[in-house]
Amino acid sequence: MEKKELYEKIYSKIDELPTLQAVVPKLLSLVEKEESTASDLTEAISCDPALTSKILKVANSAYYGFSQQISQVEHAVALLGFNMVKSLALSIGVIQTFPSGERSPRFSVEGLWLHSLSVATLIEELGRRFGKKNPDGSIFVVGLLHDIGKVVLHQFFGDLFKQVLDEANNQEGMNLHIAEQKIIGIDHCEVGGMLLTRWKFPDYIINPIAFHHQYEVSEEINPVDVGMLRIANIVAQELGLGKEGNSVVNEVHESDIELLKMNNNDFNNMKKYSHDIKDEIQDLFNAMT
Repeated sequence: MEKKELYEKIYSKIDELPTLQAVVPKLLSLVEKEESTASDLTEAISCDPALTSKILKVANSAYYGFSQQISQVEHAVALLGFNMVKSLALSIGVIQTFPSGERSPRFSVEGLWLHSLSVATLIEELGRRFGKKNPDGSIFVVGLLHDIGKVVLHQFFGDLFKQVLDEANNQEGMNLHIAEQKIIGIDHCEVGGMLLTRWKFPDYIINPIAFHHQYEVSEEINPVDVGMLRIANIVAQELGLGKEGNSVVNEVHESDIELLKMNNNDFNNMKKYSHDIKDEIQDLFNAMT
């Protein structure tokens, strides 16, 4: 299939997706506006009873471990922080757009979201440890949505995606994005970028997602965000929560380690941290879905 024809087909399938819940565009507008307030966020979430319920469930989960019961969105925002609640609400709103679909021993939509939540949690921790300023909390959303292109390929190109999984899980093993390029002609990174562009997400969320398996990117792409995403993804793959389709763990590139001014001990400490919070990530996932 020619590239232009493939793009047109993907865009037509993207347009078949259910309309984003009304709260998601409202939350995206809050992402874009620096002057947004806690009251704006509380009002947006409170208009959606299902989202309100999930946010409160998340706030009361073992992941956060608050001693008192949180029963109001305003209280959740005060304790978790404006940016964390905004990121959680946006992530939950996107997840709810997609059906679960069929499961297999190698891939499921539910398993992908669990893996992605691991990545989101780890990329935030990388930022805290290695000085990546993230004032708006968007890096959590980058981690959570980094593999969203796989969901599109799984839902709309099921037979081809099954071939991809077979290729990526054969005896020799192959990274999933390489198998996608070989069989479909496009990988989940690019598809995810296409989807989020269609949904009017900001570039600083789209770009790390669209390029996280590329090592040569244009100057307008923030290399630190991309490097953090790759490292968080590798640590999450080694942790093994969820089924995101890969049979092999992606290779750590020294350039990413150097970019974040990490060393091998730092990387090993991140792996230990991921195991220490494994149960909490699972609990947070149960609350979000």
